[in-house]
Amino acid sequence: MVIDPIATVDPWDASPAIDWDSTLRFREHLWSLGFKVAEAMDTAQRGMGVDWPVARELIRRSLRHARTVPGADLACGAGTDQLAAAPDLTLVQVEAAYREQIGVVEAEGGRVILMASRALARCARGPDDYLSLYGRLLRDVSQPVVLHWLGEMFDPTLSGYWGSKDLAAALETVVTLIRDNAGRIEGIKVSLLDAKWELELRRRLPPGVKMYTGDDFNYAELMAGDAQGHSHGLLGIFDPIAPVAAVALGELAAGNTARYRELLDPTVALSREIFRAPTRHYKAGVVFLAWLNGHQRHFSMAGGAQSARGAVHYARVFELADQCGVLSDPDLACRRMQSLLSLCAGVEA
Repeated sequence: MVIDPIATVDPWDASPAIDWDSTLRFREHLWSLGFKVAEAMDTAQRGMGVDWPVARELIRRSLRHARTVPGADLACGAGTDQLAAAPDLTLVQVEAAYREQIGVVEAEGGRVILMASRALARCARGPDDYLSLYGRLLRDVSQPVVLHWLGEMFDPTLSGYWGSKDLAAALETVVTLIRDNAGRIEGIKVSLLDAKWELELRRRLPPGVKMYTGDDFNYAELMAGDAQGHSHGLLGIFDPIAPVAAVALGELAAGNTARYRELLDPTVALSREIFRAPTRHYKAGVVFLAWLNGHQRHFSMAGGAQSARGAVHYARVFELADQCGVLSDPDLACRRMQSLLSLCAGVEA
């Protein structure tokens, strides 16, 4: 699950103002449906509207709040986005940044999702730099982590991650890293939007290491699995489709695969529209649906990211959301959609 704080933006201040009550209330909504939460981990957002001080506060508040909610569970992203993008970044700086963020999560008793690093992609010279740096971090974590392999469709600055633009070569590096550190790795989230690579890696994971799909195009089939295994879900699309997904996953857990597919397959068209290229703008569709469903009072995002998509996209998202049953209050959704279209018409005029 990938969710952002609910924010408004002061045009005179670069930092977003977070509605903490609404933000934590949305976590409670997800927990009530049986989901766990992956907090503060979206590379496509952190450093592009939500900076490290905001993410740090989100991590602390969310972990503390989770301890007050029976059954609540979450893990938190640790990355390097406090580093400024500079040509002279060093591996020493990248490691220190990772350790700072890991320390914040672990100080609150949280589990770490080790995010991909733009800074590491900039200064690493090849696979050995990734293996040695990740290896040192993994040796020192207090409990097993989830790795994250995020493709350049989500963030172009991550091109060549793991030391190669050849995905087959990159996969070999990931396999080596996991094999050598399996006891300190709970699993790996793969977000490449290509089931081929996830399946190949899934079949090569050591026993006990989980595959978490981040494939918002092919998740239904990847979680259904095959004779050789299945993927767990750690998906941005779970955010807007949570009520339907919760029922579908319950059916899958009960062995009712046909019913699972009947419920979840219609959401794939919605997901493909939300995550269509340029994929890094997908959060606009996710927040749009949160607004339509009454989880926030406005359709405004940190950094003005709602402007990344146009009226045609939002109309299509609205239509597909209705078709797969994820509009929790259709009357409210219709009123809010009408207000958005009226605003768009006024701007175009």
